[in-house]
Amino acid sequence: MKERKNQLTVASIIVIFIVIAILNVTLDSYKIRILNLCAIYIILGLSMNLINGFTGLFSLGHAGFMAVGAYVSALLTMSPELKGTIFYAAPINPFIQMIHAPFPIALIIGGLVTAGVAFLIGAPVLRLNDDYLAIATLGFSEIIRVILTNTQTISNGALGLKGITRYTNLWWSWGIAIITLFGIKSLIDGMYGKAFKAIREDEIAAEAMGINLFKHKMLSFVIGAFFAGIGGGLLAHLIGTIDPLMFRFILTFNILLIVVLGGIGSLTGTVLSAIGVTVLMEVLRVIEKPLSIGALHIPGIPGMRMVVFSFLLMAVILFYPRGLMGRNEFTWEYFTKGKFLNKFKKSA
Repeated sequence: MKERKNQLTVASIIVIFIVIAILNVTLDSYKIRILNLCAIYIILGLSMNLINGFTGLFSLGHAGFMAVGAYVSALLTMSPELKGTIFYAAPINPFIQMIHAPFPIALIIGGLVTAGVAFLIGAPVLRLNDDYLAIATLGFSEIIRVILTNTQTISNGALGLKGITRYTNLWWSWGIAIITLFGIKSLIDGMYGKAFKAIREDEIAAEAMGINLFKHKMLSFVIGAFFAGIGGGLLAHLIGTIDPLMFRFILTFNILLIVVLGGIGSLTGTVLSAIGVTVLMEVLRVIEKPLSIGALHIPGIPGMRMVVFSFLLMAVILFYPRGLMGRNEFTWEYFTKGKFLNKFKKSA
């Protein structure tokens, strides 16, 4: 049975890449950009779900982690000449100007630097719980943004970085999304994943069983931050321009929305929700534009999309408190035994 599931998994990955190859040559640049955003939000949603959903930590620092990954990877891929051109308000730091790395290496370094920042932040704040942890991580996220705004010679301050080469394409974004999905699934199914879930359910009981709370919380926090940094790097190389204002709390809210809608503690729910929310964000742009229905003229109201998403979030919380998928996961038993979802079961 296990061998058959592995064969189905490999076959599905091959099909996904065939579909990507077809879409890559048939869709226009706007639709390809949306597909890239879907994959990036999958990475970000999975990384937040690892921290918030599987370990039970209420962290709101994702925007800050993304900012670190985006800036580090962008500064590494930009040529020294380009950096010298855009840093016109203040001269760039000579070391920052000279460093250069290929895109894949820059992404990994961006993720590792983000993980290092998360380790430094996690050391003091992971001793907090619930709301206090959320406030602390949100505060550190804002601190990162303020640092980026005021370190003119390193980040170009409020002017941001422009002219970033757009390396992100469907192969990179979906390839890394698939690696993130299987990487986090392997982690969750293993010994560390069981420890994460035990901490989520009852910290006192988990500690009594011999689980080192701080070590496992830190591990989840750092791994989640690493993938958030990778997602930030992919986003920077997709849109070509970044500045500190991009990484405000609203970005963390979008990722939290994906996690809550899909199901806190469900990888399948996060993937489906990331795709749905990203596509819906584009579809709902129409409600922010002026509309004329006969004699009735409705002016465009910027931000209406977020109002719709807020109502959607409230509806899900009221009627599906555990998200649309709860803690259920997709299973190949749908094909082998006629079932699509695992039965609802109590968490481990």
